[in-house]
Amino acid sequence: MLVLTRKPAEMIKIGDDVVIKVIKTARGAVKIGIEAPSDVRVIRGELLEQTIRPEASLARSADHAPETLPEQYPHVA
Repeated sequence: MLVLTRKPAEMIKIGDDVVIKVIKTARGAVKIGIEAPSDVRVIRGELLEQTIRPEASLARSADHAPETLPEQYPHVA
């Protein structure tokens, strides 16, 4: 994992098409902006967990192995 320190208005570029910009910092929170092409899915972690969790319980109840996150989203670790 790469850990970076950024100040407000500073950016991080990922690949050729994704830019993450620090919008505002406050006590215990950071507001960020993400610019990405429309074909790149950007989703908050808690929403991703909610969409995967019900599928995993259904798969377990049917004696199937649940799909893993890296297979669905190889760029997320």
